[in-house]
Amino acid sequence: MSRVVVVGSGIAGLTAALEASRLHAVTLVTKAALTEANTRYAQGGIAAAVFPDDSAEAHAADTERAGAGLTVPEAVAALCGDGPDRIRDLLALGTRFDTVDGPGAGDGGDGIDGLARGLEAAHSAPRVLHAGGDATGAEIERALVEAVRASGVRVVERAFLLDVLVTDGAAAGVRLLLADGSTTSLAADAVILATGGFGRLWSRTTNPEVATGDGIAAAWRAGAALADLEFTQFHPTALALPGSFLVSEAVRGEGAVLRNAHGERFMLDVHPDAELAPRDVVARGIAVEMAAQGGAPVVLDATALGRDFLSRRFPTIDAASRAAGLDWATEPVPVTPAAHYAMGGVATDTSGRSTLPGLFAAGEVACTGVHGANRLASNSLLEGLVFAHRAVAALGEEWPPPPAWITAARPADLPIVDAHPSLAFDRSRLGALMWEAAGVHRSGTGLRAAAAELAATAMPLPGEDANLLQLARLVVAAALAREESRGAHFRADHPLPAPGTAQHTLIAGASSTPLSTADTALRTAEVTAAC
Repeated sequence: MSRVVVVGSGIAGLTAALEASRLHAVTLVTKAALTEANTRYAQGGIAAAVFPDDSAEAHAADTERAGAGLTVPEAVAALCGDGPDRIRDLLALGTRFDTVDGPGAGDGGDGIDGLARGLEAAHSAPRVLHAGGDATGAEIERALVEAVRASGVRVVERAFLLDVLVTDGAAAGVRLLLADGSTTSLAADAVILATGGFGRLWSRTTNPEVATGDGIAAAWRAGAALADLEFTQFHPTALALPGSFLVSEAVRGEGAVLRNAHGERFMLDVHPDAELAPRDVVARGIAVEMAAQGGAPVVLDATALGRDFLSRRFPTIDAASRAAGLDWATEPVPVTPAAHYAMGGVATDTSGRSTLPGLFAAGEVACTGVHGANRLASNSLLEGLVFAHRAVAALGEEWPPPPAWITAARPADLPIVDAHPSLAFDRSRLGALMWEAAGVHRSGTGLRAAAAELAATAMPLPGEDANLLQLARLVVAAALAREESRGAHFRADHPLPAPGTAQHTLIAGASSTPLSTADTALRTAEVTAAC
């Protein structure tokens, strides 16, 4: 039996902890409550080829098409091939997917027959399972949390990941900041990061407060390589109101359309699939239309679907629109793109192994290459489920060299940081800067100006702010290195894909001498001062 520390309590972290607990001593660490993670906010559903008129090959083809030439075939095959079995695992745990009889009618049985399925953008067939209408993530989280609580896994809540500890060139545990301000270290034979993405980098985001990239930043400091940080998916339709509440892709899948200030369906002129084009295409189409109308948001028109259908199929969105004083059953609602999902992260193989032995990553924190340059809708929950399961299966195995896509990736220059920074850190300014320079539309001029400002900004003491600033510098560096437009990364000064084979972008770990247990006293003093 090995000691395994899992950090994060979304679908990837809960799955990893539950599976690992069958053979290992597991501690699950989360920086908020056990139930607080991006997973619970996922509305649209989870995609998998579980129906007889669908196939893993068709799902893989759709995933690769959306990925704009940058997907890793082995990762796509793993995601789509393992997907049906992982859905059956969720059913066996009691996950109540919706059936054709309506939301909430699922009984948690292990059968596929009778499950409802939806169509979302860039899918060639309806294969998206959902629960509670538009509360899929919350239902999956519920089932997994109940299973973890019954499994005997040790859970440490409200503990912030400060560092991944390294001994003799391998991950050896984690160092945590606890709710009372004290620090502690947990030794481990393996660390599985499942901490999610870094959506709070941008001023407009669908991500909850916890999404500050802590695991990615800690992995980088420990010496693990990062990949494809320039690719962040901007969801096309968040309510253009404070909070950027997400309006699921599934709404457009059911027939809602986008209109400009003149009431015109502008996406018809942008892509043959109109509102169901890949997310990057729709997000850019909206951004262009907003620029043409002085920055005013476009509107999502779901009025043709009717009040009864909207309230039954999308109860969460319906309640949120009403709470905002909107009645989307009778009038279109204002929407805008918002930062939603990171395709880049800790570079791993298809078993979640990073370039640092002993350190695994699964879910949004990782970059397996499965999404390429643009994630296919509703593949995110499946990603966390599949690759967490595969990471646990690899525990105790010999650590192999990195896969070819990592060794062949193009290295990005690490950002140069001013020795004497002149700007104080301000999170609001950081979010605005990243939205302006590294949002839906980018340019070399804007990115270089952002890099200079970030370099001149003083690094805060260890914590969320430090992680966000660190990642902002790395994201901008990666975006500067990719002098082309591909998928979710659009450069106005390089508006076309570069000729030849697409390359991944790699950022080497921060140090060839990663953080070791000998550094603990120094880092503890730093954090104590911050508290």
